[in-house]
Amino acid sequence: MKPVISGIQQVGIGVADVQGAFNWYRKNLGMDIKMFEEAADAELMLPYTGGEPRSRHAILALNLQGGGGLEIWQYTSRTPEGPKFEIQLGDLGMSVLKFKTRDVEEAYDSLKNKGVVLLSEPVERPDGQLHFFARDPWGNILNIVPSRMWFKKEKAKTGGAFGVFIGVTDMERSRKFYSEILGYDTVMFEGEGTFEDLKGLPGGEGRYKRVLLRHSKQRKGPFSPVLGSSEIELFQALDREPRKVFENRFWGDLGFIHLCYDIVGMEELKAKCEAIGHPFTVDSANSFDMGEAAGRFSYIEDPDGTLIEFVETHKIPVAKKVGWYLNLKGRNPEKPLSNFVLKALGMNRVRD
Repeated sequence: MKPVISGIQQVGIGVADVQGAFNWYRKNLGMDIKMFEEAADAELMLPYTGGEPRSRHAILALNLQGGGGLEIWQYTSRTPEGPKFEIQLGDLGMSVLKFKTRDVEEAYDSLKNKGVVLLSEPVERPDGQLHFFARDPWGNILNIVPSRMWFKKEKAKTGGAFGVFIGVTDMERSRKFYSEILGYDTVMFEGEGTFEDLKGLPGGEGRYKRVLLRHSKQRKGPFSPVLGSSEIELFQALDREPRKVFENRFWGDLGFIHLCYDIVGMEELKAKCEAIGHPFTVDSANSFDMGEAAGRFSYIEDPDGTLIEFVETHKIPVAKKVGWYLNLKGRNPEKPLSNFVLKALGMNRVRD
């Protein structure tokens, strides 16, 4: 069996106030489905947490219109640290998180009316699509981009996570990695130089190699109708030496900590990653239990150390209030869950 990727399950965000961050993303970006919430120790991430288990509190939030979720993650056994320098485009790791929208200008007006800090007005990027940048209250930069793929119509003007900006040192090596392992095999645009649409961002005046990648094959698997398509945008700095986003810090500290994909076929994926030269650096091996959800997770590093997580979901809460949990073991790996089941996830919605 070939491994199946359902899409971006979530992007991890390290925060200092898990409840405050969840509420902000819920109210402003429609991330109002609480898939799970748990306080526990991160015992298997020792390569990235100073060799010691660390206590944390995490919430997985989803937007039922479609797109990936957010794993909002807070250390509770230590004070999470921010970077000692201003993160710029091209720094090694994730610097910007993309959210999708049906209408860029409507999304801009909506966030402006809510008082969200906006870093640019809607402007064309090199592929001719409008987009704009915003900032959350903790300094994380957000990119609102258009998408035609949606699961459910709701009031929020934005959907879920749609991709990230990633800094790299060797564009061709990184393109190969994201194509071979994650299926981003289609170049939507590529260029070299300075870019008008990046003005106003940290490092936005610099010179870069810039490539926008998407996947030519439609995602399959149980959650693919909700998670949908996505894109990755790679930046290689040409006029300075990039720094690691998590230089002298731990995974889980403040900022974008990992990019996670929902998959089926972990053993097959493990063999594939090893053959390509990117072996698992963390592997839960068997099903981990997060109280309300269970599965197997693993991590690899991209060529510059950016953490990519894979989760093979075994159990999820469909409707916690009525005790409805779904066992995903033994299913056809490519078959999506029914729309009825996926829409029932809305029963986990958090309202004011």
